Amino acid sequence: MTRPELRFPAEWESQSAILIAWPHADTDWAERLGEVEETYIALVAAITRFQPAVICVADADVETYAEMRLRSNRVDMERVRFVEVGYDDTWLRDSGPISLMYGDGDPGATHGAGSPRFRLLDFRFTGWGGKFEASRDDALVGALDEIRLFANSDRQVIDFALEGGAIDTDGQGTLLTTWRCLHERHPDLDRDQLGTRLADWLRQERVLWLDHGYLEGDDTDAHVDTLARFASVDSIVYQACDDSDDSHHAELTAMGAELAALRTRDGRPYRLFPLPWARPIVDDGRRLAASYANFLIVNGAVLMPAYDDPADQAAAAVLAQAFPDREIVPVPCRPLIWQNGSLHCITMQLPAGLLG
Repeated sequence: MTRPELRFPAEWESQSAILIAWPHADTDWAERLGEVEETYIALVAAITRFQPAVICVADADVETYAEMRLRSNRVDMERVRFVEVGYDDTWLRDSGPISLMYGDGDPGATHGAGSPRFRLLDFRFTGWGGKFEASRDDALVGALDEIRLFANSDRQVIDFALEGGAIDTDGQGTLLTTWRCLHERHPDLDRDQLGTRLADWLRQERVLWLDHGYLEGDDTDAHVDTLARFASVDSIVYQACDDSDDSHHAELTAMGAELAALRTRDGRPYRLFPLPWARPIVDDGRRLAASYANFLIVNGAVLMPAYDDPADQAAAAVLAQAFPDREIVPVPCRPLIWQNGSLHCITMQLPAGLLG
């Protein structure tokens, strides 16, 4: 029997759950734990309106506390599952599994007795190029696999630094990424070498590179999930900046021009949806990276990072245009950007059929 080809599904395809890790006093959230817990509660409440949430907890005490907080906020606990596992921090977009599926990924399909339907790519996680301790985060995918969180899957360990926030796919063989991030992680490789490796591991036919775009306060070296995201095979949502006096204006304008020059696989320009620019958010003299492009797609909805800014409403309107068949649900994320990430950064979707 011929084995179906592996495929990297788009985020908008059917999901079994969203994977997150609960913040606690031994993570970098300790100084502002109360504030960030409110964001996590709002996030889990939003996720469980549409599908299950799998929550990593460091130990039984953290689980008991998290469950108490969620129950007291009337979260649907029938859709919450806790798994005990070690982690350094909670940025699961970058330390969690990148999931490929065999064939069309139909959960009802079979590919031979005992054959996996999914492959979990376990890349090295280096704390964004060695900026932070990350040994437990680097071991996270293996630890989750060992406790059999995942069904019908095999795991491929890849000795190559790559974070999930650095890549975005249309599910049909096109990958979007940034040169700044991948070059920082692998300075000895040129663009062709990097593109070939990404295309091979992630089963992509082509890699689209962005040379412009960054956010102050971002320590990921320009992850694409803070800048530009596929909304469909022929559309891209991106973070724009219409304030000519802002330090981001030139770079994000140049990125917008790059996106306008890209073409779909059949040679057409992408439909582009520029997101509005939030007013500068400064904490103790440090500019924070408030990007609306860091949204999360779930079954039937798009969860949008909200920053208590007048632009929140306009961002929701843009996302409603880009995703006309999904509900747009704001989630308060101002506490998250204190640690240089936002909504998409703390989550990882699990395709339908993957959860054990």
